[in-house]
Amino acid sequence: MKALIHFAIVLLLSWPGLVWAEDAPQGGYRGIASLYYTLIWGILAYGLWDAFGRKALYIGGPVIAIIIYFLLPSA
Repeated sequence: MKALIHFAIVLLLSWPGLVWAEDAPQGGYRGIASLYYTLIWGILAYGLWDAFGRKALYIGGPVIAIIIYFLLPSA
């Protein structure tokens, strides 16, 4: 569990770099969209866990993450 918490902290601290990369030439909205979509994924995953339990989270969480990845705008 500690490893998961540390991994989440590292991700949270590294995301601003994605947003700063938007100033690059021909930059898109993929960096900021990944931040927003990850927040949306977290809320949806919590809803899965709250409504249906841990097994639904283990199955539905990765499915939602894959769907959200394909919804990101192209760079």
